[in-house]
Amino acid sequence: MSANELFAYLHIDNAADAIRFYTEAFGAIEKLRLTEPSGRIGHAELEIGGTTLMLADEFPEYGIMGPLAHGGTTVTLHLHVDNADETIQRAIEAGATLEKEPEDEFYGERSGSVIDPFGHRWSIGHSIEDVSPDEMQRRYTEAFTES
Repeated sequence: MSANELFAYLHIDNAADAIRFYTEAFGAIEKLRLTEPSGRIGHAELEIGGTTLMLADEFPEYGIMGPLAHGGTTVTLHLHVDNADETIQRAIEAGATLEKEPEDEFYGERSGSVIDPFGHRWSIGHSIEDVSPDEMQRRYTEAFTES
């Protein structure tokens, strides 16, 4: 591990079900699970595409709650995959709700988004072309000028 790494850490109502969902929908591999005698998961680590995703059950006694307890999420997790359409379909079949159909985007990616059963938003995409920052800005400006 390097000195600086960033890990997403999700708080979830029913982390055990979330682990099953992420395994089925995104091919996650469970690396670690710390469970209290009551069954509540205090900490778990999953690997998705070589990246660590940490998660735990809610701990209301410490003010740690998932997005459903707050009326929705303010964060989007982006998952870069080989085939966005297939991954989005697999997530829907596993219980996610489609938020945005996959489509080709100005920034050189085909992407769409789902809300997982635990309230977390996942943007899922794959590369379709390399776009320079200048060209991306030109396309972005053009999109706003046209609308």
